[in-house]
Amino acid sequence: MFGMTVFESVLERLRAEAREAEEEIAEEQGPGPVRGLTSGFAGLGATGAFMSGSQAAAAYLDLYEEPAPPEPEPESPPEEPAPVPEHLLRITPEAVAEDLALTGREGIDDLAARRRSFARENHPDRAPAELRANATLRMKIANMLIDETIRRINVEKSLGL
Repeated sequence: MFGMTVFESVLERLRAEAREAEEEIAEEQGPGPVRGLTSGFAGLGATGAFMSGSQAAAAYLDLYEEPAPPEPEPESPPEEPAPVPEHLLRITPEAVAEDLALTGREGIDDLAARRRSFARENHPDRAPAELRANATLRMKIANMLIDETIRRINVEKSLGL
């Protein structure tokens, strides 16, 4: 690198690095392909003579069977749309309260159980896509009613009633 310009020394260093990288790749890949054997080499045949790959393949052609085309599946009749859950159409607070069967005398544990049961039947993730808005509204109303009842119970407890 002595006696070269900076540019020449940079080029020489880049060339040396490229050669080293090529050598590393060659070492990782191992030896190259075997030379002198064609891809059609098959070896000794039944007669003891060497056969070409195409001759060996021809020997097995009579064993090859064309695969049968798959049988078409019978067409099933169009599925009827799932029935619309009627309870998801009831979205007034009175209807939701009726579905919750709130009497005003429930305990907090009973209200928590009713909330879980109501959510199992009415959660938007389980509702058909066209009724998800109704299911969301029903869940909001049910949560509001149950939360209000729990708040009322806690206020009555704090007042000693």
